[in-house]
Amino acid sequence: MALSFLQRSKTPIHARIQSDDATRLRLKYDTYYHIFEKQEGTRVWKEDREYIMLSSNDYLGLTQHPKVKEAGQKAIQQWGSSTTGARLANGGRIFHQELEEELAAFVGKEACHVFSAGYLACASSVTGFADRKDILFADKNLHSSLWSGIKLSGARCERFSHNNPRHLRELLEYEDKDDPKIFVLEGVYSMEGHIAKLPDFIDLAREFNAFVVVDDAHGFGVLGSEGRGVCNHFELSDEVDVICSSFSKSLAGSGGFVASNEDAINYMRSHSKQTIFSAALSPASCACAKEALRILQHEPEHRERLFKNLERYRSILSELGLDTWESETPAIPIVLGEKEKVYYFWKALLEKGIYTIISIAPGVPPGKDLIRTAISASHTEEDLDRIEEAMHYAKSKI
Repeated sequence: MALSFLQRSKTPIHARIQSDDATRLRLKYDTYYHIFEKQEGTRVWKEDREYIMLSSNDYLGLTQHPKVKEAGQKAIQQWGSSTTGARLANGGRIFHQELEEELAAFVGKEACHVFSAGYLACASSVTGFADRKDILFADKNLHSSLWSGIKLSGARCERFSHNNPRHLRELLEYEDKDDPKIFVLEGVYSMEGHIAKLPDFIDLAREFNAFVVVDDAHGFGVLGSEGRGVCNHFELSDEVDVICSSFSKSLAGSGGFVASNEDAINYMRSHSKQTIFSAALSPASCACAKEALRILQHEPEHRERLFKNLERYRSILSELGLDTWESETPAIPIVLGEKEKVYYFWKALLEKGIYTIISIAPGVPPGKDLIRTAISASHTEEDLDRIEEAMHYAKSKI
C-alpha cells in the first residue's frame, strides 16, 4: 500500500470527475448500465428476477435462431476468435469479402465494407467521403455515430429541423450552388421511430446536386422487400449514394457496413481512419451476420410475426392514450414529457417485470422525455399480455 505522503495530489481532472452531477444522478437512480445474468429469448434475468425485454433492437428475434448460433460456432472452430488485425494490414479474410458481396447485392449497391462495430460504420459513412471544403446538411436528430463522423470530417455542418425537407431547402438556398454538399439522414430515427421523408430529400439532392448518406440501421431488415431497408422501401436505392447500417438490430449480432458504388468504397478505404485503423470483424460475428442475412431472404415468417406483434402493441398504447410520437416502426417511444414522470413510469414497469430504457433531455429534445421501447418478432402472446397489464399499472402511477 502506497504511503500517503507519496500519493499524487489531486489534479483538476480528478476534481471534475468526483464532482460530476450527471454521474452522481445516474448512480443514485440506477437507470443505466444494468447487468443481466441470463437471457432466453425475450426474457432476461437480473439479480435472480425475470424480466421481459421491451427495449431490444433484436427486431426479428434472430439472436437465438439455431442456424445463426451454429454459424458462429463453426466459424470459431475454423478460424479462431479473431483475425488479429485491421483490414488494411493483415486482418482481411475471405469471409469478409463473401459477406460484403452478399450485403451489397441485398441493398442494391456495387460494393460494401464491413466493420467491427455499427458505430464505426456510421461514422465512416461521413468521414470516408466528406472533406473540409464540403458543406454537410444534417438532420438535428441524427445518431451520435453520425455526429462523430461529422465532427471528425472538419466540414462545415448546417442542421435542419427533424425530418423537415422544407427547412433543408431554406438552408440550401443560402449556399453557393457550386459548393460540394452532402445530406446526412437516417432511414428510421431510432428514438422517434420516424421514417425519413426520403423522396422529398432525394428531390432536393437532385435539384442542388448533393451527395446523400443514409444510416439505415433501424430500417434494414424491417422495411422494403425482404427487409432491404428504407431506400428499397421507397424504390430509391439507386438515388442514395451511401447506405450504412449496423448488425446489432435485425442481423442479431455485432458489426456494421457501408455500401455504395465500387469507386466510393475504394475511396473510403483510402480516407476513413475508422476504416483504416479499426480491427477487422471477427469470424463469428461475420458468420452470424451472413446467416441472418440469408434467413431474412428465406424465412419471411419473422417479419410477418414482427408486424403482427407491432399491431397489437400499438393498439395497447393507443387504448391507454399514450403519446408514441407518431412512430411508424417497431421502435416506439412513450413520450411523457417530464423527467419525473419518465422515472416513475419506468420504475412501475420494472415492478411488473418489464424492462425498458429511459431517454431524457438532452438525449431527446426538451419536453420529449420518454421511455424507449421496441417490439420484436420474439415477443409471445403471453409477453404481450404481461406488457399490457404493466402499461396499465405504470400509467396509473403517473
